[in-house]
Amino acid sequence: MSRASLWRGVEAATLTAASILAALVVFGAFVAIGGLDPLEMYRVLWLGAFGTRFSIETALTRAAPLMLTALCVAVPARAGLLIIGGEGALVIGGLAAVLAGVALASVPPGLAVPAILLAGAAAGGLWIAVPAVLRLFRGVNETISTLLFNYLAIALLNHLVSGPIRDYSQTLKPTSWPIERAFMIGALPGSAVHWGLVYGVVACLVAYVVLYRTTAGFAMGILGGNLRAAQMAGLPVTRLALVAAVCGGAAAGLAGGIEVAAVHGAASVSLVVSYGYAGILVAFIARQNPLAVIFVALLVGGISASGGLLQRRFGMPDAATLVLEGCIFLFVLASNTLYGRLRFLQPPAMAPP
Repeated sequence: MSRASLWRGVEAATLTAASILAALVVFGAFVAIGGLDPLEMYRVLWLGAFGTRFSIETALTRAAPLMLTALCVAVPARAGLLIIGGEGALVIGGLAAVLAGVALASVPPGLAVPAILLAGAAAGGLWIAVPAVLRLFRGVNETISTLLFNYLAIALLNHLVSGPIRDYSQTLKPTSWPIERAFMIGALPGSAVHWGLVYGVVACLVAYVVLYRTTAGFAMGILGGNLRAAQMAGLPVTRLALVAAVCGGAAAGLAGGIEVAAVHGAASVSLVVSYGYAGILVAFIARQNPLAVIFVALLVGGISASGGLLQRRFGMPDAATLVLEGCIFLFVLASNTLYGRLRFLQPPAMAPP
């Protein structure tokens, strides 16, 4: 790693840490105005996030899909695309996993489980490919189109589980046909955390290697940094952008497949729990770095896991943790304006006079 890269990493880590601290201070001030002790509130938040074995396992379980939906933002961002369709890709991936599981009911689990997960990933990739193609060939803004595609995916889910693939033996809420119990992904040895966590970590590591240690990743970086330079260098701009979008969508689709095969066993509205939107937050806090996504997903997963405890102890709404996450998101975005402006975070040879 070059000296300049090291300093850029230090600058990004410092600004991110300062942004999170500032968000905690502001959120704590609002809590104090409401008549609560912010220090006690943060102590309970830590307890609900990482203070016990149960809370740690809950945080890790929630972090698994967050890693994958964050990659749906981080990977295309490397190629200059702002994709926020992780929620829709996750839902479509979950539906595809169910259909694959039902179709492969007579296949041995050793073959069926990988096929189920691959079906989810393929469906998510194809789902995001549509707005990517619209962006590359028709100039349609990919941020708006992928946001709208989220609602299309949720509407499709509601339609299918309410009729065409509904399991009428489930009366509490509309639910799809279940996959075979033998196709369910088990938990890691000695814990209640499913294997989806491992898949998420591996996906982040693979994404980091591909994006930052390969020629294709370097080409995507040029494309994301300067489109004109990429065109003048003769890079296959359209192909690179489309591959990045499909890979990001595949990661979110895999998250949907894992949610079906490891948690729910079927598709229902339980898939729509905003993992895709939280993945946007994770990707931006991690500054689109797949390695940082792993740790930020653990942090956000822990914060979201503590919402129930805060509600019981202080009477705070369960959505209070969403407000805290929103504060962190705003401060991280605001900190982008400070890049290159803080003298003490610049290499001595590069510091402005």
